[in-house]
Amino acid sequence: MLVQSYPPAVATRSLDGAPITTKEPPPLVSEPALLELLRDNGQMQPLPQAQTLEMPPVPAPLPVAEPAQAPRLRHKPIKAIRFYLLSKRWLLRLLLQSAIILGGVFSAALGLKGFLLPNGFIDGGVTGISLLVSQLTGISLSLLIVVINIPFIVLGYFQIGREFALKSLGAIFALALVLLFVTFPTLTHDKLLIAVFGGFFLGGGIGLAVRGGAVLDGTEILAVYISRRLPLTMGDIILIINIFIFGIAAWLLSIETALFSILAYLAAARTVDFIVVGIEEYTGVTIISPHSEAIREMITDKMHRGATIYTCNRGYGTHGAHLRSVDVIFTVITRLEVTQLSNEINKIDTEAFVVMQKVRDARGGLMKRRPLR
Repeated sequence: MLVQSYPPAVATRSLDGAPITTKEPPPLVSEPALLELLRDNGQMQPLPQAQTLEMPPVPAPLPVAEPAQAPRLRHKPIKAIRFYLLSKRWLLRLLLQSAIILGGVFSAALGLKGFLLPNGFIDGGVTGISLLVSQLTGISLSLLIVVINIPFIVLGYFQIGREFALKSLGAIFALALVLLFVTFPTLTHDKLLIAVFGGFFLGGGIGLAVRGGAVLDGTEILAVYISRRLPLTMGDIILIINIFIFGIAAWLLSIETALFSILAYLAAARTVDFIVVGIEEYTGVTIISPHSEAIREMITDKMHRGATIYTCNRGYGTHGAHLRSVDVIFTVITRLEVTQLSNEINKIDTEAFVVMQKVRDARGGLMKRRPLR
């Protein structure tokens, strides 16, 4: 960098105005030379050396006392108690179900050996096939019941579950052993009584086994498997199988035997439904009344049952078309409570419109549990 130094201003003209000779400007001086010149003349003092300021040491933070940890609770006793209670509950449930299945085994064995088998009658399903093959070939009924049911038990293992398959296998083996070693007297020779009561005891045994979580006849398992793959219900499939069985019985045995066998099957099927569904079969009740609030309070407060309210419009009634809003009550009760509900509704509104229909199953809410569940 070059620095040009100018001296103080000097007059360049005389008093009379004549020009005079001016001085030449000094030459350009470089910055290092100017600094050196100033230093030699004493006009520039050297800068003092920078001093390093030492910061005081930062004091170490005071140690903070950690909060005292709460003592860890020992969960082992609680887990042990819970496991004991669950195990006890599971064991009691297993014993109850086993007792129900065992009762069903003896009931079915009584129906077979005390009624159907001595008189040459058969039943539907796998039991009917076993009875038919036993009469035609002379093979032991106990062996046939086990052998014919095994494929259906394997199918039930994959379709329903292992517990169900194991219970069913144990129930079928128990039935085979009872038929083989236990002797039942022939109670009657009347064909009508044989068909009715033979079907009753056999159906009772099958129904009790179902309530215990097992089956004595694998036809239902096959029906479940087929119904998932074809547009047919379980009832349709079982009906088709039994028609086939009774048709073969009428051809190989006699038409009269087949007819009495059909009667025994109907008695057994009705008994199974009665035991599985129970005497306290659920019934859905729909109530339409202008006194819906009073009816709802009666159901919830007096009968201690749940109720659902639907808001809808009337279409056409006894007084013609009146499109007005009305509350519809729906509740689910047991068959034993139908009479009580009807009487209470009549006390509130004798002209209430009531519709009742069967309910296959219902869970949750204020439901009354069925026995043996």
